[in-house]
Amino acid sequence: MSHATTHEHDHHDEKPKGFVKRWLLTTNHKDIGTLYLIFALIMFFIGGAMALIIRLELFQPGLQFVQPDFFNQLTTVHALAMIFGAVMPAFVGLANWMIPMMIGAPDMALPRMNNWSFWIMPFAFAILLSTFFMDGGAPAAGWTMYPPLVLQGGKNVAFMVFAIHLMGISSIMGAINIIATVLNMRAPGMDFLKMPLFVWTWLITAFLLIAVMPVLAGAVTMILTDHYFGTSFFNAAGGGDPVLYQHIFWFFGHPEVYILILPAFGVISEIIPAFARKPLFGYTAMVYATASIAFLSFIVWAHHMFTVGMPLGGELFFMYATMLIAIPTGVKIFNWVSTMWQGAMTFEAPMLWAIAFVVLFTIGGFSGIMLAIAPADFQYHDTYFVVAHFHYVLVTGAVFAIIAAVYYWLPKWTGHMYDEKLAKWHFWLSVISVNVLFFPQHFLGLAGMPRRIPDYATQFVEFNMISSIGAFVFGFSQLLFVYLVWKTAKGGEKASSRVWKGAKGLEWTVPSPAPHHTFQDNAPVNDADLAHGSAH
Repeated sequence: MSHATTHEHDHHDEKPKGFVKRWLLTTNHKDIGTLYLIFALIMFFIGGAMALIIRLELFQPGLQFVQPDFFNQLTTVHALAMIFGAVMPAFVGLANWMIPMMIGAPDMALPRMNNWSFWIMPFAFAILLSTFFMDGGAPAAGWTMYPPLVLQGGKNVAFMVFAIHLMGISSIMGAINIIATVLNMRAPGMDFLKMPLFVWTWLITAFLLIAVMPVLAGAVTMILTDHYFGTSFFNAAGGGDPVLYQHIFWFFGHPEVYILILPAFGVISEIIPAFARKPLFGYTAMVYATASIAFLSFIVWAHHMFTVGMPLGGELFFMYATMLIAIPTGVKIFNWVSTMWQGAMTFEAPMLWAIAFVVLFTIGGFSGIMLAIAPADFQYHDTYFVVAHFHYVLVTGAVFAIIAAVYYWLPKWTGHMYDEKLAKWHFWLSVISVNVLFFPQHFLGLAGMPRRIPDYATQFVEFNMISSIGAFVFGFSQLLFVYLVWKTAKGGEKASSRVWKGAKGLEWTVPSPAPHHTFQDNAPVNDADLAHGSAH
């Protein structure tokens, strides 16, 4: 199709007719963004249902509802579903929706690949979830899939590996698309240092994805050949080494943690300046801090492995390298707080979630520094302290940022304002219950309760009960969120093009709801529209 004909086709802002054309075959970045977000939401509830069964079992000691093996299947698939099925696709959905609008591009650079990278995902998760119905059940070796335990799985090993390969292909394709879009399709006048921070964080995240997804693919392929083809990469009986797997896995796993949190930093860096009514403090420092975090994430992997018996020099190196990451992260938190300082702040729903993110993510960061101290980590390792730490980072970090982003951009997507009172109910219920859920787990871990166990000693009863009650309140509060989004999509008070008074950026110069094709060509950038035009 020649350039001229595409333009003719784009000039009338019409959505394709018919369900199949509109949704199955779509190449429009907004529709694909919507598909990712809906898919992520469904996976949140599937993963969340598993979490509630886990917390139900742990409400009291003894085995009440599920057998230990099924409990392990739940903890494993809960994690895989939440990380690869909920958090990552939600951020990819936000990237699809917002990056072309933020940089003034007509669409993503590779629209057909974009469609393909989405439609791989539902098949990948159908394959993973189908293992629950097979002989021997779903994978039960934890989301890290450590051998030798993972090699004792039955048929599920092949299905799990294949599902992970598909998710990885989808992620790599999405990442290539984001890099191609940001590098080649910025509007005239949109220099790198004028890009919104959400675009910056995603550009850096995309490079991380391309670097580490193949490493995970290699690790799980070796598991596959160990299980089915008689190799011994990780089988000690055949001269292999299970610790080798841990090194390969965490070389992927630690950058993955930042893949899950960097786009969240970007979202928060958009929201706080909008509601503090002032430009982001230290924009350039934020860009460099993001890049430093990404770089350092490659050299800290073995802090997950302090207890495997590595040499003292290795322990010291990984301990100090890990503590070094706290510096650029601290820069970010300092800059967010400085942006709020003496700002004319208002507290609409997106800002409430953003402030909760800054406070609670910081708690997760502090427990991370505790875990980085090698001799102390011998105590914390594989206890509930670790569970508490990463849930503070991933739930009150990544998930809160996703919810904040939805509240921030939903009026732009739907053209309607949502019920602010309901949004505040959702916020307060969530923020109180999430602390009731995860804070006691720090004490459980310090008292020595191991993670991934269905039964426990009686001294852990009270904190487990409190934690489980928090889990059910938090889980069911999210139904309020779904109702609110659905109600807003259906109708409500009309939203203006600049939904929030302090919001800056190109996405606020187009009408709400954003037209199906935002910009015909790359729109030239006017500095007044940019969040930090004034800062340069």
